[in-house]
Amino acid sequence: MPELLDLHSRTTKAIRAAADAAMRRHGLRLGHDHLLAALWEQDGRTPGEIAAATNVTTPAVTKVAARMSEAGLLTRRRDERDNRLVRLWLTDAGRALQEPVETERRLLEEKLTENLTATERKYLMSALAKIHRSAGDLLNGDPAEPDGSAAPDPKSRAATDRHGL
Repeated sequence: MPELLDLHSRTTKAIRAAADAAMRRHGLRLGHDHLLAALWEQDGRTPGEIAAATNVTTPAVTKVAARMSEAGLLTRRRDERDNRLVRLWLTDAGRALQEPVETERRLLEEKLTENLTATERKYLMSALAKIHRSAGDLLNGDPAEPDGSAAPDPKSRAATDRHGL
């Protein structure tokens, strides 16, 4: 396996495991924090709007939102102007998680980068942003696979849903 892909894969798995443990301390599963963050930014979004903001499918958001509704973190209500739409609204319990979850994520990031200098952190963030853009360009451009076939739509993969939310 190419060196970057191998190291990235191993690093991602380790970070995801640490982030999952951090979220579980607040009664959440990994990915729930992303849905909450979308609602902390703008309460009352539709699952489709959240899906677009978090780069996952609408069915993935709907599934996670159902679990979070059962847990009392958000409510689902029909849109007042368009009855076909459902909007997700934070409950007091969902709003109360903002400070502890954001603090937890900030502490995790600090621990993960504590062995880096400020300059190394700056370069890491810059390099990761460039790699992210390149990966997005590859996905958005629907490049051909090495065998000449079209690449699969990344939003149709179950892995996108599993890992994004």
